[in-house]
Amino acid sequence: MAALICALTYVIGMAVLLLILVPLGYVDTPLGELPLAVQTVPGVMIAWNTVIYIVNALALLVLVTALSARMREGAPAMAAVAQGAGLIWAALVLGAGMIANVAVEMATAHPDTAAPLWHVLHAVELGLGGGNEIAGGFWITLVSLGAGHFGRGIRWVGALTGLSCVATIIPAAGDPAGAIFGLGAILWFLLIAVRLWRDAPISAPIK
Repeated sequence: MAALICALTYVIGMAVLLLILVPLGYVDTPLGELPLAVQTVPGVMIAWNTVIYIVNALALLVLVTALSARMREGAPAMAAVAQGAGLIWAALVLGAGMIANVAVEMATAHPDTAAPLWHVLHAVELGLGGGNEIAGGFWITLVSLGAGHFGRGIRWVGALTGLSCVATIIPAAGDPAGAIFGLGAILWFLLIAVRLWRDAPISAPIK
Protein backbone atom coordinates (compact mmCIF):
# COMPACT_ATOMS: atom_id res chain seq x y z
CA MET A 1 0.00 0.00 0.00
CA ALA A 2 2.82 2.41 0.79
CA ALA A 3 4.43 1.77 -2.60
CA LEU A 4 1.10 2.34 -4.36
CA ILE A 5 0.56 5.58 -2.44
CA CYS A 6 4.03 6.79 -3.42
CA ALA A 7 3.27 6.10 -7.09
CA LEU A 8 -0.15 7.74 -6.84
CA THR A 9 1.27 10.93 -5.31
CA TYR A 10 3.60 11.27 -8.30
CA VAL A 11 0.73 10.73 -10.76
CA ILE A 12 -1.51 13.26 -9.01
CA GLY A 13 1.35 15.73 -8.74
CA MET A 14 2.15 15.59 -12.44
CA ALA A 15 -1.52 15.82 -13.42
CA VAL A 16 -2.17 18.91 -11.29
CA LEU A 17 1.04 20.53 -12.49
CA LEU A 18 0.30 20.02 -16.18
CA LEU A 19 -3.45 20.63 -16.15
CA ILE A 20 -3.79 23.46 -13.62
CA LEU A 21 -0.53 25.08 -12.57
CA VAL A 22 1.39 25.27 -15.85
CA PRO A 23 -1.51 27.05 -17.63
CA LEU A 24 -1.38 29.62 -14.79
CA GLY A 25 2.32 30.25 -15.44
CA TYR A 26 3.55 28.59 -12.26
CA VAL A 27 6.69 27.16 -13.83
CA ASP A 28 7.95 30.28 -15.60
CA THR A 29 6.93 33.06 -13.18
CA PRO A 30 9.51 35.90 -13.39
CA LEU A 31 11.68 36.46 -10.34
CA GLY A 32 10.13 39.06 -8.08
CA GLU A 33 6.55 38.34 -9.09
CA LEU A 34 4.08 36.22 -7.18
CA PRO A 35 2.83 33.25 -9.25
CA LEU A 36 -0.72 33.62 -10.46
CA ALA A 37 -1.47 30.12 -9.20
CA VAL A 38 -0.63 31.18 -5.63
CA GLN A 39 -2.91 34.20 -5.94
CA THR A 40 -5.87 32.51 -7.60
CA VAL A 41 -5.87 28.89 -6.39
CA PRO A 42 -4.03 28.82 -3.04
CA GLY A 43 -6.17 25.90 -1.87
CA VAL A 44 -5.08 23.84 -4.88
CA MET A 45 -1.46 24.78 -4.19
CA ILE A 46 -1.65 23.65 -0.55
CA ALA A 47 -3.44 20.43 -1.49
CA TRP A 48 -0.87 19.79 -4.22
CA ASN A 49 2.06 20.39 -1.86
CA THR A 50 0.45 18.17 0.76
CA VAL A 51 0.04 15.27 -1.65
CA ILE A 52 3.38 15.41 -3.46
CA TYR A 53 5.44 16.09 -0.36
CA ILE A 54 3.78 15.27 2.96
CA VAL A 55 1.66 12.25 1.98
CA ASN A 56 4.51 10.96 -0.15
CA ALA A 57 7.03 11.32 2.69
CA LEU A 58 4.84 9.51 5.22
CA ALA A 59 4.21 6.62 2.82
CA LEU A 60 7.90 6.60 2.01
CA LEU A 61 8.76 6.12 5.69
CA VAL A 62 6.72 2.91 5.72
CA LEU A 63 8.18 1.67 2.43
CA VAL A 64 11.77 2.42 3.43
CA THR A 65 11.39 0.45 6.65
CA ALA A 66 9.72 -2.51 4.92
CA LEU A 67 12.24 -2.78 2.08
CA SER A 68 15.21 -2.40 4.43
CA ALA A 69 13.89 -5.30 6.50
CA ARG A 70 13.70 -7.49 3.38
CA MET A 71 17.19 -6.49 2.26
CA ARG A 72 18.73 -7.56 5.59
CA GLU A 73 18.27 -11.21 4.62
CA GLY A 74 20.85 -11.07 1.83
CA ALA A 75 22.67 -7.74 2.14
CA PRO A 76 22.63 -6.51 5.74
CA ALA A 77 25.28 -3.81 5.27
CA MET A 78 23.61 -2.34 2.20
CA ALA A 79 20.25 -2.58 3.96
CA ALA A 80 21.54 -0.34 6.74
CA VAL A 81 22.87 2.23 4.28
CA ALA A 82 19.67 2.09 2.23
CA GLN A 83 17.51 2.62 5.31
CA GLY A 84 19.58 5.65 6.32
CA ALA A 85 19.39 7.11 2.80
CA GLY A 86 15.66 6.46 2.56
CA LEU A 87 14.92 8.09 5.90
CA ILE A 88 16.99 11.13 4.91
CA TRP A 89 15.02 11.39 1.65
CA ALA A 90 11.70 11.13 3.49
CA ALA A 91 12.77 13.84 5.95
CA LEU A 92 13.85 16.16 3.13
CA VAL A 93 10.58 15.64 1.25
CA LEU A 94 8.55 16.25 4.40
CA GLY A 95 10.49 19.43 5.15
CA ALA A 96 10.03 20.67 1.59
CA GLY A 97 6.28 20.17 1.86
CA MET A 98 5.96 22.08 5.12
CA ILE A 99 8.02 24.97 3.77
CA ALA A 100 6.02 25.01 0.53
CA ASN A 101 2.73 25.25 2.39
CA VAL A 102 4.02 28.01 4.68
CA ALA A 103 5.13 29.95 1.60
CA VAL A 104 1.64 29.73 0.09
CA GLU A 105 -0.02 30.74 3.37
CA MET A 106 2.25 33.78 3.78
CA ALA A 107 1.76 34.80 0.15
CA THR A 108 -2.01 34.55 0.56
CA ALA A 109 -1.98 36.66 3.72
CA HIS A 110 0.26 39.38 2.26
CA PRO A 111 -0.03 39.23 -1.55
CA ASP A 112 1.29 42.76 -2.14
CA THR A 113 4.64 42.21 -0.43
CA ALA A 114 5.05 38.43 -0.42
CA ALA A 115 6.71 37.90 -3.82
CA PRO A 116 10.39 38.20 -2.70
CA LEU A 117 9.80 36.05 0.40
CA TRP A 118 7.87 33.48 -1.62
CA HIS A 119 10.75 33.11 -4.07
CA VAL A 120 13.21 32.64 -1.19
CA LEU A 121 11.09 29.97 0.47
CA HIS A 122 10.44 28.34 -2.91
CA ALA A 123 14.19 28.13 -3.49
CA VAL A 124 14.60 26.41 -0.10
CA GLU A 125 11.78 24.03 -1.01
CA LEU A 126 13.46 23.14 -4.30
CA GLY A 127 16.81 22.69 -2.59
CA LEU A 128 15.37 20.27 -0.05
CA GLY A 129 13.49 18.02 -2.41
CA GLY A 130 11.57 19.68 -5.18
CA GLY A 131 14.41 20.66 -7.48
CA ASN A 132 16.91 17.82 -7.24
CA GLU A 133 16.53 14.11 -6.65
CA ILE A 134 19.97 13.03 -5.42
CA ALA A 135 18.74 11.52 -2.14
CA GLY A 136 15.84 9.70 -3.79
CA GLY A 137 17.89 8.43 -6.68
CA PHE A 138 20.57 7.13 -4.33
CA TRP A 139 18.01 5.25 -2.24
CA ILE A 140 16.21 3.74 -5.24
CA THR A 141 19.53 2.60 -6.69
CA LEU A 142 20.64 0.98 -3.42
CA VAL A 143 17.35 -0.88 -3.00
CA SER A 144 17.31 -2.01 -6.63
CA LEU A 145 20.86 -3.36 -6.54
CA GLY A 146 20.76 -4.69 -2.98
CA ALA A 147 17.54 -6.67 -3.22
CA GLY A 148 18.41 -9.03 -6.06
CA HIS A 149 15.45 -11.31 -5.36
CA PHE A 150 13.13 -8.60 -6.66
CA GLY A 151 14.09 -9.52 -10.22
CA ARG A 152 15.86 -7.92 -13.17
CA GLY A 153 13.00 -5.63 -14.15
CA ILE A 154 12.99 -3.78 -10.84
CA ARG A 155 16.78 -3.68 -10.78
CA TRP A 156 17.05 -2.14 -14.26
CA VAL A 157 14.23 0.36 -13.81
CA GLY A 158 15.61 1.33 -10.41
CA ALA A 159 19.16 1.73 -11.66
CA LEU A 160 18.12 3.90 -14.62
CA THR A 161 15.81 5.99 -12.45
CA GLY A 162 18.57 6.44 -9.91
CA LEU A 163 21.09 7.49 -12.53
CA SER A 164 18.71 10.11 -13.93
CA CYS A 165 18.85 11.93 -10.59
CA VAL A 166 22.44 13.02 -11.30
CA ALA A 167 21.26 15.20 -14.18
CA THR A 168 18.80 17.04 -11.92
CA ILE A 169 21.66 19.04 -10.40
CA ILE A 170 22.56 20.45 -13.84
CA PRO A 171 20.54 23.66 -14.35
CA ALA A 172 20.04 23.21 -18.09
CA ALA A 173 18.88 19.60 -17.70
CA GLY A 174 17.06 19.90 -14.38
CA ASP A 175 13.44 19.94 -15.60
CA PRO A 176 13.73 17.16 -18.23
CA ALA A 177 15.77 15.01 -15.87
CA GLY A 178 13.23 15.60 -13.12
CA ALA A 179 10.44 14.46 -15.43
CA ILE A 180 12.38 11.31 -16.34
CA PHE A 181 13.03 10.61 -12.67
CA GLY A 182 9.35 11.09 -11.84
CA LEU A 183 8.13 8.75 -14.57
CA GLY A 184 10.77 6.17 -13.69
CA ALA A 185 9.88 6.40 -10.00
CA ILE A 186 6.19 5.83 -10.77
CA LEU A 187 7.02 2.64 -12.69
CA TRP A 188 9.47 1.53 -9.99
CA PHE A 189 7.00 2.04 -7.16
CA LEU A 190 4.33 0.13 -9.08
CA LEU A 191 6.71 -2.76 -9.79
CA ILE A 192 7.71 -2.85 -6.11
CA ALA A 193 4.04 -2.88 -5.08
CA VAL A 194 3.26 -5.77 -7.42
CA ARG A 195 6.28 -7.77 -6.23
CA LEU A 196 5.48 -7.20 -2.54
CA TRP A 197 1.86 -8.21 -3.17
CA ARG A 198 2.98 -11.42 -4.89
CA ASP A 199 5.41 -12.24 -2.08
CA ALA A 200 2.91 -11.50 0.70
CA PRO A 201 1.91 -14.59 2.70
CA ILE A 202 -1.66 -15.74 2.19
CA SER A 203 -3.62 -15.78 5.43
CA ALA A 204 -5.28 -19.03 6.40
CA PRO A 205 -9.06 -19.07 5.97
CA ILE A 206 -11.07 -18.25 9.07
CA LYS A 207 -13.03 -21.28 10.29
